[in-house]
Amino acid sequence: MDGVLVVDKPQAVTSHDVVAEARRRLGQPRIGHTGTLDPLATGVLPLACGRATRLVRFLTAADKEYEAGLRFGVSTDSYDIMGRELMRSGLTPSKEAVERALASLRGEYLQVPPAHSAKRVGGRRAYELARRDEEVTLAPVRVRVTRADLVTLDGASAIVAITCSSGFYVRSFAHALGELTGTGACVESLRRTRHGEFSLSQAVTVEQLRQGAAAVGDRWIPLDRLLPGLPSVRVSAEGRTRVSHGQELQGSHLLDEAVEGSDSWIRLLDEDNHLLAVATASSARALHPAVVLI
Repeated sequence: MDGVLVVDKPQAVTSHDVVAEARRRLGQPRIGHTGTLDPLATGVLPLACGRATRLVRFLTAADKEYEAGLRFGVSTDSYDIMGRELMRSGLTPSKEAVERALASLRGEYLQVPPAHSAKRVGGRRAYELARRDEEVTLAPVRVRVTRADLVTLDGASAIVAITCSSGFYVRSFAHALGELTGTGACVESLRRTRHGEFSLSQAVTVEQLRQGAAAVGDRWIPLDRLLPGLPSVRVSAEGRTRVSHGQELQGSHLLDEAVEGSDSWIRLLDEDNHLLAVATASSARALHPAVVLI
């Protein structure tokens, strides 16, 4: 089984738990997820299976969409409702204050990950240090927020729709929003509705996953349908052989014009449009298969 299966992760389980379940039920040892969801979070969790695990770096880098439930007036050490409460202000912001704060959190900027995260500090997970009350210093990461819209505000509870880049932490976003409004805030619920090209409409439940491969067959996304946003070039039969050996392709091996001088990754397809590899273009009008799938 080579491809991607999108699972609608339920609350109170880890992304690793879902991967372990998939390995058991699908009989496929080579499965990895493409972006961790906290136990509190639900929603789109794409699982790369078989040869698709070689594409995880591309799938992980995609933008994501969330529906975040936020609670104002409360701050915790983990920046979500499951953490240890640090402050309860009892204050609720006005809609205007929330809108102003959201506007300042759109765009591109440096974001500090939560201390309770899986980031490594000196070879150890940050959350391991934080749970021992050890000091955790994490480097800020450049993130991009293209959408941060207030959907509802009901007293101390709000729903915010977010579209963001890879590496973005909704929990850090919620904490910053609480600071900007002067009330404190944390994540109360979180649902990922899209991860790159994958959405909830393609997802199976864990209950369906437990029924095995036959129950999820029509939701399977094969290799050929992955990375549709990348430019594609078809190769000849000789070119296919060269791809299988990781050898560079020249113009005579290509059925389509190469993307000369492109900084983008390029999908290499055979004559029947099957995905063979992901390549880079060189200045000499040649393509180098960097990630080979055959």
